[in-house]
Amino acid sequence: MLAFVGSQEQFSQSQTCLRARMLLKPPTRPKLYSGLMPQEERDSYCDLIPGLPEDLAKICLALVPRSHFPVMGAVSKRWMSFLESKELIAVRKEVGKLEEWVYVLTPEAGTKGSHWEILECSGQTQSPLPRMPGLTKAGFGVVVIGGKLFVIAGYAADHGKEYVSDEVYQYDSCLNRWTLLAKMNVARCDFACAEVNGVIYVAGGFGPNGDNLSSVEVYDPEQNRWTLIESLRRPRWGCFGCSFEGKLFVMGGRSSFTIGNSRFVDVYNPINHAWGEVKNGCVMVTAHAVLGEKLFCIEWKNQRSLAIFNPADNSWQKIPVPLTGSSRTRFSLGIHDDKLLLFPLEEEPGYQTLMYDPAAPTGSEWCTSKLKPSGSCLCSVTIKA
Repeated sequence: MLAFVGSQEQFSQSQTCLRARMLLKPPTRPKLYSGLMPQEERDSYCDLIPGLPEDLAKICLALVPRSHFPVMGAVSKRWMSFLESKELIAVRKEVGKLEEWVYVLTPEAGTKGSHWEILECSGQTQSPLPRMPGLTKAGFGVVVIGGKLFVIAGYAADHGKEYVSDEVYQYDSCLNRWTLLAKMNVARCDFACAEVNGVIYVAGGFGPNGDNLSSVEVYDPEQNRWTLIESLRRPRWGCFGCSFEGKLFVMGGRSSFTIGNSRFVDVYNPINHAWGEVKNGCVMVTAHAVLGEKLFCIEWKNQRSLAIFNPADNSWQKIPVPLTGSSRTRFSLGIHDDKLLLFPLEEEPGYQTLMYDPAAPTGSEWCTSKLKPSGSCLCSVTIKA
């Protein structure tokens, strides 16, 4: 456990004294090292913050607001290494400095492109993220692990040529940058994906030749490697994935050109590397989100009702959605502050984002939120970092 020793006033005074000493007499190294050691080795030799123990230095860096991290990363390789590590998120969580930001993918006016933007708690739209590398895609998957967003595969068109992608990109929310990761073993679109126990599972979808896929692969962020594992019992596309109690649930979509089989839920247990099955699924889901230990879905045939799945007993509950704007409005779901957000998939003048609080007293679960994208919402993720 990380802890401060002494009062806040004492800690503040010690920081002031330390800064004064550093200004008056900067730490130096023997000339022997500066002349013979390469810059990279000197960076690794130096303290994270000169004069401070390593643990305390990491706390000091973690206390800085997240928006400053991209600039801080340029100070030294030691700082950059810490800011892009899993340890940063762990330290920020320990000292109560995690910031929750909602990221929304929205179309660009007058073009076929799209961009990611950030919605803060205040509801003010921030500057767009750096443009994601590669072509604009549809049918891709998104997964969040720690402070990083993974955008996986999908369907793209380039100068009239259409293809299914195997590319994977990672956005680091702390350093505000995109990175191209290892490619998948099988290019696909319209598939299920989810994070389970720190790794990413991808299942089913359409392949490069329009073939229906049953293949499944798993991505290890530590190794930057995709590995094929036991396939689904049947091909499945247009489906989605989620994680409960350390298992992967795949539901929705189709297994054939009829929709009957889509009520089956495929459940993968990483411990015995085997697939199981639950028969109480849902059909043709247009939006989904996991909040707490429950899954919230909106099905294609009923946009005015939330279907809530409880994996503890495989039961479903239906909650009516209040009428806001047109009755034909379709929604994309998001999460903020342990509440469910309903963003419109079409732009409607005067529309306010609906918010559902499952912990609120009966009759007061629904209200509106100030969180609002600059345009319609194609996709939404929440990152705590």
